[in-house]
Amino acid sequence: MASDRSFLATSEGTTSGAFGPGDWGLVLFCSLVWGSSFLFIAEGLEAFPAETVAFLRVGFGLLTLSLFPSARQRIDGQDWGRVALLGLVMLALPFTLYAVAQQYVESAVAGMINGGFPITAGVVAAVLLRRLPGWPQRIGLFLGFIGIALVSIPNLGEGGNATWGIVLALLAIWSYGLANSLVVPLQQKYGSVRVLSRALLVAFVLTAPFGLYGLRDAEPTLRSFSALAALGIGGTGLAFIASTRLAGRVGGARGSIYGYFTTPVAIILGIFFRSESVSSIAFVGAGVIILGAWLVSRSDTGAAEQTRTEDREALPLEGVQRPRWLRS
Repeated sequence: MASDRSFLATSEGTTSGAFGPGDWGLVLFCSLVWGSSFLFIAEGLEAFPAETVAFLRVGFGLLTLSLFPSARQRIDGQDWGRVALLGLVMLALPFTLYAVAQQYVESAVAGMINGGFPITAGVVAAVLLRRLPGWPQRIGLFLGFIGIALVSIPNLGEGGNATWGIVLALLAIWSYGLANSLVVPLQQKYGSVRVLSRALLVAFVLTAPFGLYGLRDAEPTLRSFSALAALGIGGTGLAFIASTRLAGRVGGARGSIYGYFTTPVAIILGIFFRSESVSSIAFVGAGVIILGAWLVSRSDTGAAEQTRTEDREALPLEGVQRPRWLRS
């Protein structure tokens, strides 16, 4: 657990070993739900302004988590500042950024850019933990960077609007990267639902002014409203429970690898449901991203080595005669 005196802090996961079946189950669930979220955002934008899409997404997520009894359990007052920051960088800010970005780029492109989220999560975790990840994770993060570049470059040549959309999506994954580290000690202390329900409440307050104002220009349909309901219940409620639980177990960096797998899901759904086009180089990039994800999921030798070092430092040195006043 991170020190209470440090506001921007994270901690190691409870395990540094290779992913087990339960971990991969959480990854698969988050990948499928969030890979489809870009399609739902695109459908919502057909009838609602971007800021209203973010607001309704938060609202449905908050309603979903309020059904869990643990959402009504208290948290310590000293942690409210961290939870409020989480509501901004994990929910309100990236939700709005992605909704605005998808006004300029297709859902498949936004999903491919989201594949870079594990890279930002790895960088932030390394900075906050003050250590480098193991070599498999470093290589995986590097490959992920190459992959996201391959899927982004073709869209940079489409003009200023597309470039602006890519910039906003990149800002969103940096926001997610910070959030995925900040949530680790909070999840380990309180569990997922208690933390997320408060963070969603903060995000609801932050997105409400612009979201409610945007309702003036909304032209809702059953299809668009259903898409946002699915986005809020699944992608903002249930998937965040799964993702924060994974981050608490394996740490902020490795707990972000589902971001790699949202890429192929977003591509497939964008092609089949919205007739979006994807360049061949993007498919190559998606393959590189998946390879990087597999490497990131391997046992984190950096964390394991740090744990062994700390354990050695905590043990008394063999063969060293302690002063008499320490023997009693």
